[in-house]
Amino acid sequence: MSGASRAAARPFWVALFAGWVLLAAAGVWYAGRQQIPPAVAAPLVAAFLLEYGFYLIPGFRRVREVVADRLPVLVYAALLTASAVLPYGVACLAGGFQPAAFVRLLILTGVISFWYVFRRPAPSSDVAMLLLLAAIMLSKIFKAIYVFPVDERVDVLGQFMLIRLAAMVMLTIREVHVPGFGFWPTRSEWLAGLRWCAWLLPAGLAAGFALRLLEWAPNPAALQLLPLQFFGALWVIAYGEEFFFRALLQQWIEDRTGKPWLAIAAASILFGAAHLPFRQFPNWKFAIVAAIAGVFYGLAYRSGFRAAMAAHAITATLLKTFFRMV
Repeated sequence: MSGASRAAARPFWVALFAGWVLLAAAGVWYAGRQQIPPAVAAPLVAAFLLEYGFYLIPGFRRVREVVADRLPVLVYAALLTASAVLPYGVACLAGGFQPAAFVRLLILTGVISFWYVFRRPAPSSDVAMLLLLAAIMLSKIFKAIYVFPVDERVDVLGQFMLIRLAAMVMLTIREVHVPGFGFWPTRSEWLAGLRWCAWLLPAGLAAGFALRLLEWAPNPAALQLLPLQFFGALWVIAYGEEFFFRALLQQWIEDRTGKPWLAIAAASILFGAAHLPFRQFPNWKFAIVAAIAGVFYGLAYRSGFRAAMAAHAITATLLKTFFRMV
């Protein structure tokens, strides 16, 4: 790696080591609070730290391209598959290893990693990939795979894995161009996100109150955890959902039809439909409000991926802090 490449990768290493320190401390604190035995807690914390490192890679262009550009695509896809199952294998040191679950995870991640190795990019293969990712996201398959001797939801490890694996496949093998892709919005992207959030709130709140979905209920506990709530929404929920619905679905529809409003409308309707299982199925009220929000996130996306992330995260944080779903 050249000096310029090393300098460009420096923010990645800073984020990696700072995140490891914070997550390790949080993991030790949480394990002690929940009285999780060290022999169980240590592998689970290690698995999350490992997954965090992999999760960062797609958001740093120079880092993700280093390996992708230097390896044959078959070897690269195999490494992606290995990286997807490795955190699970580490977590299994806590107990609960199930060979059948491991095989299912290996097949699932292998199909995603090798999808565009054996299938040429085309509308049919792209649609099939989106349907596969949607089916996985909406299913409860990770709850059946990530089963360990604790009461906590370790299956979120699989959700993190799916987000970054799909991002790596799409960005490096499928070579999808996503304007402004990354974790931290620029000043103009923050402003665009704030602007579209400001336009969204009146429409979204009006619909939420009219449907008797929302009620004003400030949450002091959520207010105390506001930074944690916001960055969790920004770097997990918004990052994953905006990549799928805006960077892939909306962008592909616009590219193939040449009709931006059709793309925004279609992606927003499907974004709303994806929220039908929330709490109980079918949650039409939440799906309608989510579809309205999707329109404004789609408009924010026209200022860049991170602008849509910002609009999404700000909206989600405000709703969780000051409102309650009935």
